[in-house]
Amino acid sequence: MELPEKLYEKIEALSEEGNLFFDDDCFEEAVDKWKQALDYVPSPKSDWEATFWLCTSIGDAHYQLSRFGLAREFFFDALNAPGGESCPFVYYRLGQCEARLGNMEAATENLLRAYMLDGVDIFEGDPEGAHYLKMLESQRLLSDTGASE
Repeated sequence: MELPEKLYEKIEALSEEGNLFFDDDCFEEAVDKWKQALDYVPSPKSDWEATFWLCTSIGDAHYQLSRFGLAREFFFDALNAPGGESCPFVYYRLGQCEARLGNMEAATENLLRAYMLDGVDIFEGDPEGAHYLKMLESQRLLSDTGASE
């Protein structure tokens, strides 16, 4: 299903405003814009791809603000929307959130899913990635990744 054009344009415009705020490290303002955009997504929200990218963005902003519990909620919503289950970034950030919240089994599970979808690339693209890759390696969940070399 596709959103009606005018509705999509409104959601896209608000989303782009959120992106600009995010790029300027204005995470609160970004969340506000993305939530406004999400309010325009028809119910059930989980039926729309826009929910995937808006919830992923909101989750990432909350992660940047060290609001790991809130970030986790939005990443779960992203996973339940079209496109969510095939996105390594969502699993990666969700794994990071779980680790920060002390839920190490859930952290491992999600980080491993990210690895299965994107290999070491998802880890190498993040300054914290080496830490999480070593976490998986220490549990002997990965074959030789080259990250220890």
